[in-house]
Amino acid sequence: MMVINVCIGSACHLKGSYNIVSELQEMIEENKLGDKVELTGVFCLGHCTDAVSVQIGEEIFSVNTDNVGEFFKNQVLAKV
Repeated sequence: MMVINVCIGSACHLKGSYNIVSELQEMIEENKLGDKVELTGVFCLGHCTDAVSVQIGEEIFSVNTDNVGEFFKNQVLAKV
């Protein structure tokens, strides 16, 4: 199972982590990946400068509403 950790700490919250979580949940449902992908909220991943920090495995990505679709396609769909 792939685990996607989305930072919900204060800096990422202000950058829209709630929207990123909602969009990722929607994409997981649309692609029927509920049994393959687990979405969790975590606190500070230490990469607060650019956008919302999202972690898969050891990799941390900066995700915003402009690139969340591309992130999902390249980092989730391509790997499940």
